[in-house]
Amino acid sequence: QGQLVESGGGSVQAGGSLRLSCADSGYTFSSSCIGWFRQAPGKEREAVAAIYTGRSYTYYADSVEGRFTISQDNAKNTVYLQMNSLKPEDTALYTCAATKKSCMFTGSWRHGYNYWGQGTQVTVSS
Repeated sequence: QGQLVESGGGSVQAGGSLRLSCADSGYTFSSSCIGWFRQAPGKEREAVAAIYTGRSYTYYADSVEGRFTISQDNAKNTVYLQMNSLKPEDTALYTCAATKKSCMFTGSWRHGYNYWGQGTQVTVSS
């Protein structure tokens, strides 16, 4: 088993865009649920989006629906989170997580992940 590694974070102004990547050389993303989570200082961790790579089913939190897009590149064993129209409230540490089960195995795509990355910081200034 490898380790999930996130990249692509940074600092942008409100209205800008970033694309986060989640990759793991030792973990095959096929038929897996890959989720993105975020946690801002003093706040609870929030599930942002998820994708079931076996069927490309996607799930989004209401707070990012229409602005963020989760996608997969099977050839690169990578899952992306394209973030557009960023707001200051999107500022957080973004972490990806994975499970070999379907995203809805526990009844909610927000739970059931076994493997976690270390995170990448996203800062949006007004």
